[in-house]
Amino acid sequence: MSTTEQTAVIDRDVELLERVAEVSQLLRHEVAKRIVGQDDVIEELIISLLANGHALLVGVPGLAKTLLIRTLAESLDLDFSRIQFTPDLMPTDITGTEVIEEDRTTGRRVFRFVRGPIFANIVLADEINRTPPKTQAALLEAMEERSVTAAGDTYPLEQPFFVLATQNPIEQEGTYPLPEAQLDRFMLELPIYYPSREEEEEIAMRTTGETQPDIHPVMSAAELIELQQLVRRVPAPPSLVSFAVRLARSTRPGDEASGVSRQYVAWGAGPRASQFLVLGAKARAAMRGAPIPSYDDVRAVAPAVLAHRLVLNFEAEADGRKTRDVISELLEESRGWS
Repeated sequence: MSTTEQTAVIDRDVELLERVAEVSQLLRHEVAKRIVGQDDVIEELIISLLANGHALLVGVPGLAKTLLIRTLAESLDLDFSRIQFTPDLMPTDITGTEVIEEDRTTGRRVFRFVRGPIFANIVLADEINRTPPKTQAALLEAMEERSVTAAGDTYPLEQPFFVLATQNPIEQEGTYPLPEAQLDRFMLELPIYYPSREEEEEIAMRTTGETQPDIHPVMSAAELIELQQLVRRVPAPPSLVSFAVRLARSTRPGDEASGVSRQYVAWGAGPRASQFLVLGAKARAAMRGAPIPSYDDVRAVAPAVLAHRLVLNFEAEADGRKTRDVISELLEESRGWS
């Protein structure tokens, strides 16, 4: 590549970096037309989209999880599909199935694949823990491979492709919690909490009025893919990668475990955590127009990256320590690392 071509590429990346920051603000503005509060969740969802990762939203019913995801899809001008997970849902209800068709002119019968709701840009897997493991596995395979296999044929999923799954932390009777190995497929776990009193009053005012706001798309699918590629090109200094890897490894019992991990963690985060810490930091830096991520970017995405990857021990339960409490202590401890 000539010097002129290299300069053109750099100039284009600078333009795209500015566009990421602009689009992030526009997305927040559009989503805020319907969603009151939840600023941290919205930011982390945008990080997940830019990093091309899936997200798991955890919250009780009635906190607008579905509305949030649908509004985000409209803001991005992407195809949206919602799958309500139930105990009788079958894998083919998600991926699609083959049907027999008869050619009226020849009388010949052939199989035709009818695509399921997984064939969309943004897929909401509502209450993913309500369906048996076999059906969960069908979704998680599509998440990992970004394709569907049926009767020996492989059908690629259209890009961009995101799965945003929800879980209800209450009413656990009759549910099928995702195993840790399957939870690891999600880049981020995002808790959704009750709104504040002022936010709830605003919600009641907005949702009981005569009209509902229109959402205007701020970005096409093609542009989103281009920005995802830019995030991949954002340089991560070796020292930052080393910090992210050390953070992930410090959660694992063993010689490299931190003090809080030795005390409270039974099983730590795997290598995917290191990858997503770096990718998440890159996306967060790009969102504010920064050309290089910082340690604070890694720390900012760490709770959402690590929360569903740690398994706490009995001592943590006895002491009343939650996963995010342990992560907060770990992040404080990391500030003293040289």
